[in-house]
Amino acid sequence: MLKLLERNIASLERRLVLLAPPHAAIPETFVNVTTNPSRHVQLVREMQKIRGAIYLHQGSLKDHQLSSDGLHQTPEDEDSWHLLWTDSSGQVSSCAWYLEHGDATSIHQLRVRNCPLAHAAEWREKLTNAVSQEIARARRAGIRYAEVGGWAVSQARRCTSEGLVLALAAYGLCRMLGGALGITNANLHSSSILRRLGGSYLEIDGTPMPSYFDPRYNTRIELLRFDSRSPSTKYAKLIETLKAKLADVPVIASYRSSILFADGLIARSAEPAFAN
Repeated sequence: MLKLLERNIASLERRLVLLAPPHAAIPETFVNVTTNPSRHVQLVREMQKIRGAIYLHQGSLKDHQLSSDGLHQTPEDEDSWHLLWTDSSGQVSSCAWYLEHGDATSIHQLRVRNCPLAHAAEWREKLTNAVSQEIARARRAGIRYAEVGGWAVSQARRCTSEGLVLALAAYGLCRMLGGALGITNANLHSSSILRRLGGSYLEIDGTPMPSYFDPRYNTRIELLRFDSRSPSTKYAKLIETLKAKLADVPVIASYRSSILFADGLIARSAEPAFAN
């Protein structure tokens, strides 16, 4: 598996595309940044299309949960970094999003506030306290708190290392952006993979949050935490390799972005462009 990972990582600059959220501070280590609103919109829609098709095929969604043109749209899509893996023809085949919460102080500002555990009398307060403790840890460490989601791998690529490379690239991106503690809602299959990479169950006073059934996605979910500074030792070197290679990956910004230099922010902007 490690050899397969290394081969996919070798082609990273040709296969991976990063979409930056509006007004993102983009580290200067990214050397292939363009501001192209129409292309950004196009790729987001392509991502939503393939994600919808994947979730539909898996039985996680029904037709009525997609838009009339088959898009799986979520509020997080607007404000997240998107990692898009493309096939040999340049079409999106796998995807994930990474959403930083620079000013979060409680679960009420996070996507996880909508999960069933947040509304269960037995677990609501425990979940709220567990997330609050994680946010406090991030603040003490001087790093961000983040959520990761939307991990989807096309059926044709599920038996390859593509999805795993995408998850490792999310670790690398997180490190390039300054590091974070974070949380993700993962189905049981994804959870087993993410725990091998270094994720662990979200806990409160040593008690893990239980898995739960999410009727929106017709599957059982586990809440995992991650710390970008401490992945599994088995994959640590690969993540550092990915972090270095991410510098040359195309980054597409929409409307306005900033380049983050060591001595501060230097604005780089473009007027919005809209396709007719």
